[in-house]
Amino acid sequence: QVQLVESGGGLVQAGGSLRLSCAASGYIFSINDMGWYRQAPGKQRDLVERITSGGSTNYEDSVKGRFTISRDNAKNTVYLQMSSLKPEDTAVYYCNADVTAAWGRRATYWGQGTQVTVSS
Repeated sequence: QVQLVESGGGLVQAGGSLRLSCAASGYIFSINDMGWYRQAPGKQRDLVERITSGGSTNYEDSVKGRFTISRDNAKNTVYLQMSSLKPEDTAVYYCNADVTAAWGRRATYWGQGTQVTVSS
């Protein structure tokens, strides 16, 4: 099996910073795209930012210049550095990974989610 474990959420004041981490573990052959999504109360889960295995990224416009995604392929870990946080960034943040398992099956996995709360 493959598991994604997130860490780094919390409560921060507007203008502050947080760094989220997500480590994948299990019978992994390779990881393709990795990304972060978020879901605010009463809203759908939306893409924040994604990164390919080669380092190419795409992001949601509202986080441009404030959030930066990165990954450490040796550690099967993806990060999201969030700066200049705003109250509207408050949401549960989910890690997502497109994984090819050791036995060859390719599937998408999700983390359990980590709460980010930005106070005004």
